[in-house]
Amino acid sequence: MSPASEPISAELASKIKLVIFDVDGVLTDAGVYIGAGEDGATVELKRFDIQDGVGIKMLMWGGLDVAIVSGRVSKATAIRARELGIEECHQEPDAHKLRVVQKLLDRKGVAWDEVAMIADDIPDLAVLRRVGLKAVVGNATPAVVAEADWQATRSGGAGAAREFCDALLAARGQLETVIEQYVTERSRT
Repeated sequence: MSPASEPISAELASKIKLVIFDVDGVLTDAGVYIGAGEDGATVELKRFDIQDGVGIKMLMWGGLDVAIVSGRVSKATAIRARELGIEECHQEPDAHKLRVVQKLLDRKGVAWDEVAMIADDIPDLAVLRRVGLKAVVGNATPAVVAEADWQATRSGGAGAAREFCDALLAARGQLETVIEQYVTERSRT
């Protein structure tokens, strides 16, 4: 495993076509707020980091395909995916992620070594072990860290996804270009 202070290799980064994000523990702090409305309907809330969202958008602006693959079904996840324009949002009860990802790769014509994933815990291992670039959040469990090529210094839900997005784009030589394109487009009056 390479610590986050070491860059992702340009050779490895250049192969990546699809980036998969886990949700709970990667895009969130792994906490789930559950309650009920006045009508008794269950309400579930999750906290997503805004800078992580910008990082995901930057990957998309850089021409990479992005997917969410979660082991839980949650309306909050679907809402966040829709906000970010992520069309591939797969929520698989009981964390059977491997078959979902295999179908996604078959449909898109992407090979396993052309996929990056950022993960945090054992429900991600079946997929993480097969992808070309294995990234983990700073507070990932030891079993997952042992598989990683790269580890964020930040925790899940607290900037780890953004840190990974920046590192991947930097390794591809695209980070500054994507930032400048964003600023230029939003500087027009």
